[in-house]
Amino acid sequence: MKTNSKIRLFLVDDDIIFLKMLEIQFQHHGDFDIETFETGELCLQNLDKKPDVIILDFHLDGITKSAMNGLETLDKIKNSNPNIPVIMLSSQDKIDVAVSCMHHKAFDYIVKSETAFLRLQKAIETIFKYQKMEKELNWYIDRM
Repeated sequence: MKTNSKIRLFLVDDDIIFLKMLEIQFQHHGDFDIETFETGELCLQNLDKKPDVIILDFHLDGITKSAMNGLETLDKIKNSNPNIPVIMLSSQDKIDVAVSCMHHKAFDYIVKSETAFLRLQKAIETIFKYQKMEKELNWYIDRM
């Protein structure tokens, strides 16, 4: 994982109880600077804080029915900064939903379950491994 400072993590979910539970789990199991948002719109308004990773719920209309959904939010995040890794999180265990998220450039798709937190931790570790490998590869390419 990132070693020089805290990982800036955005958690976006309209299920306030699940959102708080995730926040607490991350606070107790890592060195994270966490911000939580109940809508995609609030997340987008805070992208200038440069999150290292965003965990984004697929459905975001539990509080406001007219709220932007997860895919719309994902697209706007990627339009703003394509380098921010976004992990989609959903209670839907449907392959077509997962494939759609991946087509929209999500880093991973994780189903909300009793193992979701462990899978999220692994996905975040993988993000930083890929970023490290990419830096090393670019360093070598620049030397050629």
